[in-house]
Amino acid sequence: MRYLQITCIALCAVVLASCMVGPDFKSPASPKVDSYYNKSSDGASIAADAESRVVMQESMPRQWWQLFESPAMQQLVAMGLKGSPTLAAAKAKLKATQESFNGDRASILFPAVDASANSARNRISGAAFGGRPSIYTVHNASVDISYSLDLFGGGRRSLEYGEAQIEYDAFQLHAAQITLVSNIVTAAINEASLREQVLALKEIIASETEQLSVTEKQYEIGVVAKVDLISQRVTLAQTRTQLPTLQKEQAKARHQLATLIGRMPGEGEMPVFNLSELVMPREIPLTLPSSLTHQRPDVRAAEAMLHQASAQIGVATANLYPNINLSGSYGTEAGKLPDLFNAGTAVWGLGAGLLQPLFRGGALRAKKRAAVALYEQAAAQYRQSVLMAFQDVADALLALDMDAQRKVLEVRAAELASERLDLVVLQHKHGAVSYLDLLNAQKQYQQARINLIQARAMLYSDTAALMYALGGGWWNDSSNSATDKNMNVEKQQ
Repeated sequence: MRYLQITCIALCAVVLASCMVGPDFKSPASPKVDSYYNKSSDGASIAADAESRVVMQESMPRQWWQLFESPAMQQLVAMGLKGSPTLAAAKAKLKATQESFNGDRASILFPAVDASANSARNRISGAAFGGRPSIYTVHNASVDISYSLDLFGGGRRSLEYGEAQIEYDAFQLHAAQITLVSNIVTAAINEASLREQVLALKEIIASETEQLSVTEKQYEIGVVAKVDLISQRVTLAQTRTQLPTLQKEQAKARHQLATLIGRMPGEGEMPVFNLSELVMPREIPLTLPSSLTHQRPDVRAAEAMLHQASAQIGVATANLYPNINLSGSYGTEAGKLPDLFNAGTAVWGLGAGLLQPLFRGGALRAKKRAAVALYEQAAAQYRQSVLMAFQDVADALLALDMDAQRKVLEVRAAELASERLDLVVLQHKHGAVSYLDLLNAQKQYQQARINLIQARAMLYSDTAALMYALGGGWWNDSSNSATDKNMNVEKQQ
């Protein structure tokens, strides 16, 4: 047994000193860019909006939705992170991948040790030995050991592949989290916007109904013509037709929000907030362009896929080299069960096998070339994911800039439309203007109010879109695993 122990230790030393064929993976370097898009300064974005400005920072808050200072929105996000089936599925997939890796790791790095016990009763005819038939019983117990030497690193490259798969699923989980949060925030903003549009439309309907009542009285005394009365009735009827459409969209947005937080559409009440309760952040964080590839979980997932492809080249290369298997067994064998552990019943065996591919019709080398081609494909996909990440940020910054300018203009337009409507209503009561002037003023005010609500909602939604495009701040979560915190090390390098 001592000889066997010494042999195992020596073999382990050989394995540890053995080489690993195939390329050693290195993370791609971050793009050397100073700006997200072609503009004099990213920090000038949404400068037209006096309330907010974009500020370049090294990081961003993990719970960025708290920048809107809405307790109802924070409650919705908390409910979604707790009850979303999508997140539950992503977490389960990550756990399954981790456990599968643990199983593969144990089978590759450690020998397989099995204990067995058998009893067999046999009858032979004796014809082969010129004797009579006989019946005998054999009892045996043994411990069997087998191990495959990983001389060229094929097994360790397989483990490297498994580790990259864990990283991929971990980043997919983070991507699912920030996508869920972003969808909850934008769905809640959309629902609040539609609700305010419904309220605004109801107020407009009430105003037009009141105005129609005045016009009917004026018609009765002959102040206005019948065509003006009918025109106003048509206008009120057309305005009312818009209400069911808005109410339908609001209900659908509410149903979507319920689904996102893991509830049935009709299950219980959800927190409700108005757009007026949201606070536009005075300083919107914008992280450095050089950090974006480390922050975006989809880019990190693409990098993990590139790592997998690199490890697969090593596996395919190792398959070209010899494979050595060692085996050993030690046990006892006896004809009677009580004699199984007596002296002289010991049996043992040692074995070694070598397999060197000689001719496979070029199959192994073809598989290696395929692995190299798959690596090139993964590299191209990684570059594409980086380009898409920068495009997302550039689009979000541009959208914020345009949204802020639109909001300023819509505020001014709503103020002017309201002022004009008040004047036209007063003049119409005294007969100074025609009904057509009043109708135009009402339409302008109606559209200005709805446009302002939509502009404010779009500004909030695109702020959330920027937070999403920057990666959602997942790396600042203290509960992240060591794999997720590698970003900080990479940034220092």
